[in-house]
Amino acid sequence: MNLGLDLRGGWKTSYALKRVAATNLRFVERRDGEPRAGDILLAQVEKIGKNTGLELADGRRSTLHLGDRIAVVLGNRYATGQFEGYAETNGDRCDLLSMGGLCGLVRSKHVGVGEPTKLRLLGGFVDTAGQSLRLSDFALPRTVASSERPRVLVVCGTSMDAGKTHTVMSLIKGLRKEVDRVAGIKLTGTATGRDTWSMHDAGACAALDFVDGGMASTYLTSTEELLDLYDRLIGHARHRAAEWVVVEIADGLLQRETAALLQSPRFTEGVDRWVFAAGDPLAACAGHALLRSWGIEPVAISGLMTMSPLAVKEARLAVDTPCFTADELQGGLLNDRLFESPVGTTSVPTNDLVLTEVAQVA
Repeated sequence: MNLGLDLRGGWKTSYALKRVAATNLRFVERRDGEPRAGDILLAQVEKIGKNTGLELADGRRSTLHLGDRIAVVLGNRYATGQFEGYAETNGDRCDLLSMGGLCGLVRSKHVGVGEPTKLRLLGGFVDTAGQSLRLSDFALPRTVASSERPRVLVVCGTSMDAGKTHTVMSLIKGLRKEVDRVAGIKLTGTATGRDTWSMHDAGACAALDFVDGGMASTYLTSTEELLDLYDRLIGHARHRAAEWVVVEIADGLLQRETAALLQSPRFTEGVDRWVFAAGDPLAACAGHALLRSWGIEPVAISGLMTMSPLAVKEARLAVDTPCFTADELQGGLLNDRLFESPVGTTSVPTNDLVLTEVAQVA
C-alpha cells in the first residue's frame, strides 16, 4: 500500500493538517481519477519559488529544501496580493499555493510576487482500508444546539492586508478588559496559522478557523457551506463558554464569498457589532457606503489606515463612523460602544449588481 517508497525520512506536515493525527498519515497510494479540493496528498519539492518555507501543523515555520516531502491539501486560493489558484494538477505536478500547505495550479498572480514553489505529487494518503483521506474527515464534530449564544463581533475589510487580523487581535485584548472569555474565529480565507496564533496570544479562550471545520480554504465554497461552517464554529466557541466571539471575514467586500455572507440575513441577523478595517481613507469611505447599502452599520473603523493620523483626519471628513487605532482598541476604548444595546441590522434588498459583478470576477 505504501508504493514501495522509502518513507523512513518522513515528511513535513503542513498547518492545513493540524487536526490530522500523525497516526492517520501512514499509508500512501498512487492516485487515479480527478483530484478534488480537500484531498490529502504527499508531495515532493521540485523547485523553490515564492514560498521558501512551510508552516507546520505545530505552528513552526520550516525552511523548504529541494527534495523535501510535504503533506499538503488540494484546494482553491483567492489572494489579490499573491496567487489565484485552483484545486487542479498537471499530471503529477502542481504548485504550492500557500505556506500553510494548500496546493493546486496557479491561474494568475500579483506582478510583485515570484513564481510558486513547484511540487511533484507522490500519491494520496489513505486509511487502512485503502480509502482516500480528505480534510473534511477530520472536522470538529457538531455541538448540541443551545438557545444561549455569545455576542458576536464581526471584522470585515476593504481588501487583503487591510489590517483585519491585527484588528481582531486588538479587539480580543480590549474585550478581555471587561469579560474573561473571548473567542476568535477566522471564518474564511486560506489555511495559515498566524491568524489563530495571534488570537491565542491575545488571550482568546478558543481560536478556531475553517480548517477546524474541515476546509483548507473557503474560496468557491457555497454560501450554505459557509453558514454551516459558521454554525459549527460558533457552537464550539459557545461550548468553551465564550461570552464574546470576534469573527474575521477574509479579503475585501467585493470578494465572492464575503459579498455573499454579508448579504445573507441568516448570517447578519446573528451579528451584534461590526468593525470595518480599511487600508486608506478612500477605501474606508467607499466600503462604508457599500456596507450601509447592505444594511450593515459599523460601530467603528480601524485597520491599516489608522496608522496615519493624517489618513484618519481624511476619513473623518468623509465618514461619520469613529476611527480607532489598534492601541485604542487594545486599551478597551471601544468597549462602551460595543456593550451598548444592539442596534441590529436592517433588512435591505440584495445588491444584485454587486453580486453579479463579483461572480463574474470569480
